[in-house]
Amino acid sequence: MSKLAKALTAAAGNAGGESVYVDDVFSTYLYDGNSPSSQTITNGIDLDGEGGMVWLKNRASGGSFTNNVVVDSERVNSQGYHKNLYTNLTDGQYDPPSLSSSSVYAFNSNGFSLGANINTNYNGSDNVSWTFRKQAGFFDVVTYTGTGVARTISHNLGSTPAVIIVKGLDIAENWIVYHTSLGATKYIQLNTTGAAGTYSAAWNNTAPTSTDFTVGTFNAVNESGYSYVAYLFADDDQSFGDNSDESIIKCGNFDGAANTEINLGWEPQWVLWKNADSTPSWGIIDNMRGWYTGENDAMLIPNLTNAEDLTQDVLELTSTGFIWKPSAAGNNYIYVAIRRPMKIPEAATEVFNPIAVTTTTPTTSYTVGFPADLLMQGFRTLGISARTSTRMLGTSPYLETQNTGGESFGFGSQWDLQDDYAQAAGVSTTVISWFFKRATGFFDVVTYTGDGTADRPVAHNLGVVPTLRITKSRTSGGYASWWVYYIDSGGTQTRATLTQSPFYSNTDVVSTAQYIYPDVNVTNASGATYVTYLFASLDGISKVSTYTGNGGSADINVDCGFASGARFVLIKSKTESTNWLVWDSARGIVAGNDPYLQLNSTATEVTTNDYIDPYSAGFTVTTNAPTSGTYSLNASGVEYVFLAIA
Repeated sequence: MSKLAKALTAAAGNAGGESVYVDDVFSTYLYDGNSPSSQTITNGIDLDGEGGMVWLKNRASGGSFTNNVVVDSERVNSQGYHKNLYTNLTDGQYDPPSLSSSSVYAFNSNGFSLGANINTNYNGSDNVSWTFRKQAGFFDVVTYTGTGVARTISHNLGSTPAVIIVKGLDIAENWIVYHTSLGATKYIQLNTTGAAGTYSAAWNNTAPTSTDFTVGTFNAVNESGYSYVAYLFADDDQSFGDNSDESIIKCGNFDGAANTEINLGWEPQWVLWKNADSTPSWGIIDNMRGWYTGENDAMLIPNLTNAEDLTQDVLELTSTGFIWKPSAAGNNYIYVAIRRPMKIPEAATEVFNPIAVTTTTPTTSYTVGFPADLLMQGFRTLGISARTSTRMLGTSPYLETQNTGGESFGFGSQWDLQDDYAQAAGVSTTVISWFFKRATGFFDVVTYTGDGTADRPVAHNLGVVPTLRITKSRTSGGYASWWVYYIDSGGTQTRATLTQSPFYSNTDVVSTAQYIYPDVNVTNASGATYVTYLFASLDGISKVSTYTGNGGSADINVDCGFASGARFVLIKSKTESTNWLVWDSARGIVAGNDPYLQLNSTATEVTTNDYIDPYSAGFTVTTNAPTSGTYSLNASGVEYVFLAIA
């Protein structure tokens, strides 16, 4: 963290010295247009108190009314409406005369309010908004008046800007971009496909500092008497997170050779890039609209009005950055990358929701309440295996929990929704859908390709040791079972498959707060692709642990530290050959019959049992629970591994 950033924390949204997270200063939010009405977008970003910028784009169609629209807290008219700029045009700013013509009419303490402008709120259109809040070490907005002579302009970024984007407000000029990897002798234009040009009059051959930046005599950045806005982005300022020692933004460059891996040190949620040596368009990808492993990505283009380009596999997301997929060796690519959400959840309802519905043809829609990352779905009456589908793997692939085969396709998942999920169902049947969101300390999803080497670390972003890890090969053949790893409170790791088999000792290197170490044979076969789900105990939200059976002599109250009981319970004997049994509150965890499904079986739901009961701190294993056999839950002296979610 820079000294100036530390000094500015109280004035820049860190009053009282509390931690600041990427969740506080950046948001990708998807919404449907509803013109001629207005609407309010609640994304949790304080734009009213802190200021910032919002970038909006119609995702679904191209044309004259689907511009890339940028508004900010510094350019507001007398009616309070925010003035528009368009990244795909040289036009000066548009001053909306009315609410009906306004793109954004208010910055709020938890988001912003949209007017009825058809660029950003066309009725029925799919739209995206990217919100950047002012924050030392992350982002700043500055307005100034040109003088026609070289000059310095003060800023409050609190660190040296790595990227500066300047646009004339009352002059028809290009968007001029400074990027640290190009240096102060060059500039590139956001609104064109042009390569970087050398021109000393842009930045006066002077690199920015932690307090100011320099503009030369170039009309596009400093013509006398004209007004300008500058958007400033920091690079790797490590002033964020629990201990104010982590970065949330990086600006750099890479060679465009196919499959070049860019290591940011964390997983990004948003990337802007451009080939600085040649003339392809700019690109933006984010993890809300569609950033998939092995499928085409949803790319938007700042210099065009085009709809999302869904025809290319451009970037592959990794736990530590991204991989550039196309082949453009020898070309210099510049980028800005923003970290994925990192804040620890405060309530289980933010990250888990069980929903019981009857699927319909052609589409079943769910109101999840948060952007889900994993769907695990059980078929209650159909007699087929439960399935998993993840945001990272895209719309079509799924895995069956009872099946050791590879991926199947055609699940019809629609992940590019804000707080909802839609599924193209092939049949009409009764299902239970368990939705999980990735969050620090609770749950993460990692994809990787095996390399056949021992003790190979695979990075994750759980932030703690994953005490329950479920890994599956996405390709068939070899060791294609579901492998489950459990780490007890003493750090001992055991391993089982998602069958009736018990856990047994595993001598391989265990997981850490930063890495998992796949077994060289079963979860790291050379060339095989894998997905792994990582769970941990998080106070008041989730619990991975064991309880010991008493042979049915009394109820067992399993204390998970919850306030209102468990909404999800998965149980498996650690040492016996038993099934993986699942209960949830959507189907009923009550003082009576509690329906359960079996992850390792295609059997339909069992409804006539009273094996578990509600308990405010977790759940109760009742005296009715079996004490032997494949459904055993309470054998005397036997440990049972469980995952419970509040």
